[in-house]
Amino acid sequence: MSMTPREIVSRTLRFEGADRFPYDLAPDYGSDIAWVTMDPSVDDRPRKGIDSWGAVWDNVGVCDIGEVTHPPLQEWEDWDQLVIPDIRDEARWHLLNGAREQAGDRFLIAGGISIYERVHFIRGLENTWMDILEEPEKLGELIDLLVDMNLYAIKRFAAAGADAYMWWDDWGLQERLMISPDTWREIWKPRYERIYKAAHDAGMFTIMHSCGEITSILDDLIEIGLDVVQMDQQVNMGLERLGREFGGRITFWCPVDIQAVMAKGNPEQIRAYCGEMVRHLGRPEGGFFAKWYPDPVGAGHTPEAIHAMCDEFLKLTRSHLEPV
Repeated sequence: MSMTPREIVSRTLRFEGADRFPYDLAPDYGSDIAWVTMDPSVDDRPRKGIDSWGAVWDNVGVCDIGEVTHPPLQEWEDWDQLVIPDIRDEARWHLLNGAREQAGDRFLIAGGISIYERVHFIRGLENTWMDILEEPEKLGELIDLLVDMNLYAIKRFAAAGADAYMWWDDWGLQERLMISPDTWREIWKPRYERIYKAAHDAGMFTIMHSCGEITSILDDLIEIGLDVVQMDQQVNMGLERLGREFGGRITFWCPVDIQAVMAKGNPEQIRAYCGEMVRHLGRPEGGFFAKWYPDPVGAGHTPEAIHAMCDEFLKLTRSHLEPV
């Protein structure tokens, strides 16, 4: 009897072996996952407009992602005036009703709250970096507020039958971490650990999206309980290196590199890269989860490129069962 998508994802993440590697591809190609979120989310990111914290967002391009043009807490003296959304508002949780049933036999992922990006959405990126040196206690208070929100959300999502808890924190520049790894370990690592432990205790896997060069903290993330790293870029770190140093210890949930290959490669190069991803990042027991990038227009991905990637991943779904 064949495994359900939920079983395939779960066994892949546990390195227990599955019928094939899981995938979350463009709508015409299929997906093993379903989503559940808060509505509105405490971590909402409008293309344009004002979010639930009072940050002003704008986007003059073609991508779906906006950017904060006016952080709401530019001075710590205004902390008492900061609008803090009420995560316990029952109206925010209406999508949980029947979420497990609607997901059916798919793996259900819950959307959480970032604890780095949300900080700099509130404070501004430069202010956040300055806070590390000048206002570490106030910075810690803000991060802990976000951690507590995550702990509450984990309980709600777990009770609704979610299989995994995911949030988005881009930590890397193209060639290095945005801040020193030691500073990250001092300030953010113990906070992530609290979230990961709570999710595991509640029976959920942990997933984090983080782009850029983050190899300097991947061992730390694995150590404290990250099950899946969702990377849209890999070329800047190297597939062979990622597989050699981290493969078999964490699951990579990735599309073909969205900048270096999907946007610039031809269909043959894209297909070849798919094979390299499976060979280097996956193991016969698990560790690789194929993905597509859901804003292809903003990233400059052609329909031909999307087809090449999705079609090739589907052809390769069982190749990971053969050892490299």
